[in-house]
Amino acid sequence: MPRVLAAIALIALFVYGLVDCIRTDHRDVRAISKTAWIVVMVVLPVLGAVMWLIFGRPRGLQAPASYPGHPTAPDDDPMFLRNLETRRRQQAETERLRRIRGEIEARERKLRRENPDSDKPSS
Repeated sequence: MPRVLAAIALIALFVYGLVDCIRTDHRDVRAISKTAWIVVMVVLPVLGAVMWLIFGRPRGLQAPASYPGHPTAPDDDPMFLRNLETRRRQQAETERLRRIRGEIEARERKLRRENPDSDKPSS
């Protein structure tokens, strides 16, 4: 039983190291190229995974939770939030202009009622 658990742990270490290497951006990989790390891990599964975790993995970074550059939700996306704010401002401006237009039209109707002869052309 302990050998089975040890084998499972070693396989899990290999799979974790390989997946972590594959998901890491090639610019963040240390020591050797990303392709070389994958070859090392395939040729020397356990040793390669341990070496990846010690020497190849980017420092100070966790394994990526999602694909780099892709937010996980719309409220995490700065571009979405900017567009949302722009849309809100445009709607507010449209509403303000609609109110002003209504006020102007109301004043014009009131002036026409008060001066019905003013819209007739003079001869």
